[in-house]
Amino acid sequence: VQLQASGGGVVQPGESLRLSCVPSGRTLRGAAVGWFRQAPGKEREFVAASTRTNGGTVYSNSVKGRFTLFRDNAKNTVYLQMNNLKAEDTAVYYCVLDGSIISSSLSSASAWDYWGQGTQVTVSS
Repeated sequence: VQLQASGGGVVQPGESLRLSCVPSGRTLRGAAVGWFRQAPGKEREFVAASTRTNGGTVYSNSVKGRFTLFRDNAKNTVYLQMNNLKAEDTAVYYCVLDGSIISSSLSSASAWDYWGQGTQVTVSS
């Protein structure tokens, strides 16, 4: 399974971006999907994830209310809509996918089997 992430860019604080992630080699159906990010000099950080089963979504406190993860099964694509971006959102964003991860492990980077190549998001005035 390969994950192709796109949509990153340079924006000003308060603006929006939408990231996309398309898996090749499997469908999104029945899989958990999510996003992590890593800023320079920092550890990889959980952003958001959607469960395998009921599709419930969890967010980190730092993005809750500003970011929305949603999937389009018809297009086999998962999105991360990022609104009201802040300078501290600057990072490389990675999409992740796993067919067997349990809900209690969604925020653990080591629990995910498949990772995309990352897309850079820079928020700067």
